[in-house]
Amino acid sequence: MDAIALRRGEHTPIRIQTPKPTPKSGEALVRTLRVGVDGTDIEVLAGEHGGFPPGEDHLVLGHEAVGIVANPNDTDLEEGTVVVPTIRRPHPDGRTAPQHLDQLDMAPMDTVVERGIAGAHGFMAEYFTSEEKYLVPIPDDLADVGFLVEPITITEKAVEHAVASRSAFDWRPESALVLGNGPLGLLTTAMFATGERFSDVYCLGRRDRPDLTIDMVESLGATYIDSRETPVSEISAAHRPMDLVYEATGYARHAFDGLDAVAPAGVLALLGVPTDWPFEIDGGRLHREAVLGNKAVVGSVNADRNHFRAAVRTLDRLPAWVIDDLVTGVSPHTDAEPAFVTDDDASIKTAVEFHRV
Repeated sequence: MDAIALRRGEHTPIRIQTPKPTPKSGEALVRTLRVGVDGTDIEVLAGEHGGFPPGEDHLVLGHEAVGIVANPNDTDLEEGTVVVPTIRRPHPDGRTAPQHLDQLDMAPMDTVVERGIAGAHGFMAEYFTSEEKYLVPIPDDLADVGFLVEPITITEKAVEHAVASRSAFDWRPESALVLGNGPLGLLTTAMFATGERFSDVYCLGRRDRPDLTIDMVESLGATYIDSRETPVSEISAAHRPMDLVYEATGYARHAFDGLDAVAPAGVLALLGVPTDWPFEIDGGRLHREAVLGNKAVVGSVNADRNHFRAAVRTLDRLPAWVIDDLVTGVSPHTDAEPAFVTDDDASIKTAVEFHRV
């Protein structure tokens, strides 16, 4: 069968032939429909993140997948059920601690593998197998866009943890600032702007008008902020202090400048994964700001099955025009390379298609 993979020593995705997998006991065989491409995939290609399965000369890419159960095998799933897979799996050498087996998203990175990212093949193939407990059924009418479930889970978990950090008092957030107008930032802006939690939503980017992402932000009723005109550290004074600042840029300074944008008793949620970058900060001032402002900082990565279920509900309620504007390209797996192009201003969210419903 066909698969899209990265070979050791290379930095571009290629189409390879690999055997069609046979499900083991407890696993189902899934026919892949579509697999989304995101910044993590680009980082994997660049060699900045992730790693190959032990002893393998390639890594099958892709972690944002949706498919249809082709063979339930001995699971309780039914043939034809549309499913999305979670990403993390226990480490094959048994190093995953027992307390993390039911919440792999909270396990240390070096005690798990991540399909399509680090240590395990992904879902960018015509078929894949998975244990039943790592497959989340979704409604049939979401099959074409089910690859958006996984990125939505990232925000579901981040918001859950932000709320948990404020559980000691009656936190009633009104304002949210999303740092980054890439696919995750736009999805999050749409979630916040169309949901009930926040009444005032902002999104920060670095693009010139006219621009698809700016149009989308403003069509959602959110406010677009150009970071070249208003740096993150000045947003609180220029607009308002933000109850939640959601960082989705991977720009390391935002982990510190973001504290200036956070309102008293607010939360800074960090989602980006930057490369090493030494720079100077006024640590004393930031420390004081966090303490005297009762501010919280939470980091979040990956998601568990409950976040996937919540993400399905969120995807189902998002306006159809949001999805139409967000997904700008779906490439056939026989010509997948365009889906990995990230420097095109006309492109926002892309996916690779293997089969149709």
